[in-house]
Amino acid sequence: MSFPYLVFRGASAHYTRLMNIRLGLARRDDATEISLMSRFLVEHGLPWSWTESRVSRYIRHPDCSVVVARDRRRIAGFGVMEFHDAHAHLSLLAVRPAYQRRGIGRRIIEWLESTARTAGIFLVRLELRAGNDAARQFYEKLGYRETGRKAGYYDAREDAVVMTRDLSVHSSFNA
Repeated sequence: MSFPYLVFRGASAHYTRLMNIRLGLARRDDATEISLMSRFLVEHGLPWSWTESRVSRYIRHPDCSVVVARDRRRIAGFGVMEFHDAHAHLSLLAVRPAYQRRGIGRRIIEWLESTARTAGIFLVRLELRAGNDAARQFYEKLGYRETGRKAGYYDAREDAVVMTRDLSVHSSFNA
């Protein structure tokens, strides 16, 4: 099954080159680059758990979606979501520093949330490092709310904040 790529352009006063970013499903040969991005952008200071073989399994797994944002041949960002019976779990999200604050992370999340809705799943959960205030603010802007904490979640070294978003549409119409 093929999916059309979504294309968007972004520019900033601090970043004058136009970006041609294409969102699409990850390919098997993307596993190495995704795992290295995870190592340096997400898992820094922790043991490496998102190895190339693990990422490759997620790319192939029918209950997972791995989305990449490409600037030509380079992966600018990616997201990994697992789909369960009652909820989806955002396992990983990363955007290279040179591409941050350009809407790429938000667009990846929107793609993954749309996939969850299509599958009939309306609850998304994620964990993030308790000290990662920038990530917490990013998710809050997207409608995620803190719903708990997990002590020592990251290799018994660091706590996690659990965040959840309800994707269901609630009508204000009273019959």
